[in-house]
Amino acid sequence: MLGKIYLDSALERLSYYKSLGDKTIARLSDEQLLWQPEGEPNSIYLIVKHLSGNMRSRWTDFLSSDGEKEWRNRDEEFENGVASKAAIISLWNEGWQVILDAIGSLTPEDLEKQVLIRSEPHVVVDAINRQLMHVPYHVGQIVYLGKILQGEKWLSLSIPKGGSQAFNDRMMK
Repeated sequence: MLGKIYLDSALERLSYYKSLGDKTIARLSDEQLLWQPEGEPNSIYLIVKHLSGNMRSRWTDFLSSDGEKEWRNRDEEFENGVASKAAIISLWNEGWQVILDAIGSLTPEDLEKQVLIRSEPHVVVDAINRQLMHVPYHVGQIVYLGKILQGEKWLSLSIPKGGSQAFNDRMMK
């Protein structure tokens, strides 16, 4: 029972972070998705490339092969390039499809199994926890860059500044 609750919770949390990224990316232009702040090498496009590469590598054949696939080139994920918004969204969705399908197919019994990531053994629950920490880190970067790019036009993805009391009042009804 606890295993199913954990898996459902992990999928719910991951889906929430995907939705934050979806909403941010949808608000931005092709050019904005490629923009890099001074001193910060990662555009939203590069962060998406990295997250997609990480998710596809870690969660393809998750229970039966090392999470660091031979075909993954992590360094290339951080190399500049040009991509359209449609291509960036496609790359974003590819990674998410792999991870959500993989975790969605796990059973509570799978949580105690051992998997490898870069030849290092991890219990499945730990591999999921690693992803639950890695994804929000980078989605937070995406949202922050989106907020910088939109400036005054930015609409909060959660509780807007100054809106905590009104939000709490609605929740308590």
